[in-house]
Amino acid sequence: MCGNHRPDGSTVDHHHGPHHHLDERPVFMPAVRGPRQWRRRAFLGELGKGTMAFAVLAPAFITACSDDADTGSSADGTTTTATTTTTNEGVSEPAGLRWARTDLGFVSAYVLARGTEAAIVDTGVAGSAEDIGATLAAIGLGYADVAHVFLTHLHGDHAGSIGEVMAQATSATAYAGEADIGGIDFDAVTATADGDEIFGLEVIATPGHTAGHISVIDHDAGLLVAGDAINTLDGGVQGPNPGFSSDIEVANASARRLAQLSFNTLLAGHGDPIEDMADTAVAAMAATL
Repeated sequence: MCGNHRPDGSTVDHHHGPHHHLDERPVFMPAVRGPRQWRRRAFLGELGKGTMAFAVLAPAFITACSDDADTGSSADGTTTTATTTTTNEGVSEPAGLRWARTDLGFVSAYVLARGTEAAIVDTGVAGSAEDIGATLAAIGLGYADVAHVFLTHLHGDHAGSIGEVMAQATSATAYAGEADIGGIDFDAVTATADGDEIFGLEVIATPGHTAGHISVIDHDAGLLVAGDAINTLDGGVQGPNPGFSSDIEVANASARRLAQLSFNTLLAGHGDPIEDMADTAVAAMAATL
C-alpha cells in the first residue's frame, strides 16, 4: 500500500505514478544524441520481508562539467554537460558524484555519494531500509557513511522507511520541506528551504504535489532528483499527476521552474532514470502545461 497519498492525506491503495492504468498524459522524450552506451547492471531480488526490490549494482559516476564533457542543448538554448569514465571491463570508475537506484517496483529511492560520504533521497515504503542498505553496499558504503537523508515529500511511498533508515544511519540528518514535516512519521526532521545547499546539492522548493515538496540538484554534475514533481515513463518525462497532487496548478508551476534548469540526468520517484539530455524533455513537457 502506498500510504497517505490523496490530497487530503487519507490512505489509498494504488500504484502511484505514470504507470497508473488511467494515466493518459503525453510523454516527452529527450533529444537523441547518438548510440547509447549502456552500463552493466545487476539486480537483487526478493530482499526484505518478501518485497520484490531491485538495487542497481553498477552505479553511475558523474564528473563535474569540463571542456571535454559531452554537451547538449536544452530547449531554451542553455547547455548541460556531464561525463562518465569507464574502464576496459565496462565498469564505471569513481569520479565526482556517484549515484545508485533502489528500485522498489513502483517507486524508487536513491543513494548519492562523494568519496566515502553518502546521502539518501527518499526512503521508500515501510520495510525498505534493507534494500537501501544493499544499494549502499553495492557502491562500497554502508549506513555508517550516510550523513544526509532527504525526503522529497511526506507521502508514505517516499517517507515510509524514514524511522528504519535513521535508526541505522545514526550519524545522518534528515531533511524535508517545512510544510511537510508535520505529516512525516519521524520527530527529528530538519526543515530545509529553497536555495539551501547541503552536500553539494541545491534544494529547490517544488510545491504542488504536496505543500512542502522539494527537489535537489547538483549543478556541477548536471543531476536532478525530482521526487514526484516530474514523472518518467518509457524513456520520456511526464508532468505532475493531477490525481495525486494537492494543488495541480502549483505543481505545474513547479515543473515549469525545473524546466528552466540545465541537467543531463533526471532521477524521478516514479519511473526509470533518464541519463542523457533530460532537460530537453522536461522543457518540452513544461511548455504544454
